[in-house]
Amino acid sequence: MLASLALKAGGIALRRRRVNRRRQRGRPVTAASALPPNHRPSLWQPVPEPAKMRPMTIWTIHFLNTRHALTPIMPEIRAAAREAIALTEAHADLPRFDLVIRGQAGGGIPDWGVGGHAPAPGLIEVTLNPARFDPALLMRTLVHELHHLVRWDGPGYGKSLGEALVSEGLAGHFVLQVLGGRPDPWDATTPSAGLAKRALTEWSRLQYDHAEWFFGKGKIRKWTGYGLGHRLLAEHLAQNPDQDAVSLAMTRADSFREAMRRLAKADGAEIEEIVEAPIVAASEETADAAAQAESGEPAAEDNAGRDLPAPA
Repeated sequence: MLASLALKAGGIALRRRRVNRRRQRGRPVTAASALPPNHRPSLWQPVPEPAKMRPMTIWTIHFLNTRHALTPIMPEIRAAAREAIALTEAHADLPRFDLVIRGQAGGGIPDWGVGGHAPAPGLIEVTLNPARFDPALLMRTLVHELHHLVRWDGPGYGKSLGEALVSEGLAGHFVLQVLGGRPDPWDATTPSAGLAKRALTEWSRLQYDHAEWFFGKGKIRKWTGYGLGHRLLAEHLAQNPDQDAVSLAMTRADSFREAMRRLAKADGAEIEEIVEAPIVAASEETADAAAQAESGEPAAEDNAGRDLPAPA
């Protein structure tokens, strides 16, 4: 023990002499310069805490491919799906889900060859035209639907017009957040004059016609619901620049009603005269229509072949 103390005292004395010599020569004194020449730094280094990582998404892809229409492009489909999910995971935590892919000649959105929807929690269904397959368009479709999946585990897609507008607007802005580029064609649709006022009036209506608002199955221009929803979210985000499509994924639709009022006012509507339609209890027929609205699909008779005009 005495020998150990003597060695320690000798080391301290040596460091003091080295410090004094450097001071006499006008050199700066550092912690390293005070150490003896044969000093070896400790091999032990503190281990930094690992960076927090998002949990890996559990998902399964299912090909409806009995007739082998998808066989030639299955590797490309898998690669595009993996890339879309990986890019999305960098922005949001995804729930477990199943991805169902089916091929159909002439299927999907015209000029895109792919269309999708998220009809229920944990499920995405995609129809694509094998002859017109484009991995980039499949990725944009999947990112859109992945936001719907996230929202399904919160307030859901929604049963009223206002809820559907918000869900589609959020999904469209999420595509831009993850993939960039310009808004997709349906999101870039300009609503006709007066439709913002009408949407505000019918905001809480459960028996709204989803096919008319979103797919052009009536007097409203095709894709108007997507375009109006996109503008609604743009208006909200302009007033709340600290928010984005991810932070708003679990926000209920009523939080966006004020943004719709501003759009209606800019559209020339007299807000004071607008009387919003009351919420009507759903009958069996209304409940069926609302269920279709939740899935983002028009009613069955308007959706033969399920070639959706735009992702829902």
